Amino acid sequence: MPSVMGLLEAREKKVREEVARLREEAERVQAALGVAERALERLELARVTVAEVLAEEPSAGAAGPGRAAVAGSVVPHRAEGVGAEVLAPEYQQILAVLAAPEAAGGMRAKQLAVQLGWQTTPAGVEGVRSRVKRLTARGWVAELRPNVFGAVRPAVSAAVG
Repeated sequence: MPSVMGLLEAREKKVREEVARLREEAERVQAALGVAERALERLELARVTVAEVLAEEPSAGAAGPGRAAVAGSVVPHRAEGVGAEVLAPEYQQILAVLAAPEAAGGMRAKQLAVQLGWQTTPAGVEGVRSRVKRLTARGWVAELRPNVFGAVRPAVSAAVG
């Protein structure tokens, strides 16, 4: 029959090995947690920074004579005193077509693509639709009916005669 002390020593050895294994696993988890926390912190900072940049009012010098808009640039929200020159050239072309008398009743994306001389393939038309929807969301273009777009008209005073 084994001695009580021998049984206790065997059990103690087994528990010490389990404690050592768990400590190693805890250290590994702590290291992984540290890496994940640093990544989360960087993402949170990036999100806050982007939100701050997007919330800033466009400054008068941002798209002035020294900085012309380029293709693929961000479409700013329409604001008082901000002209179409802040928009990238392809967006300016869309506005010009929609401002023409032929577009008085509004135009669909395919009609815009034809007027612009751009591709009328499904992908090309979808590119026009994407751009004009972006202009609509930012207040540069009006959606007169579903998928029919027109130039934004100046506000008419409610105090008529």
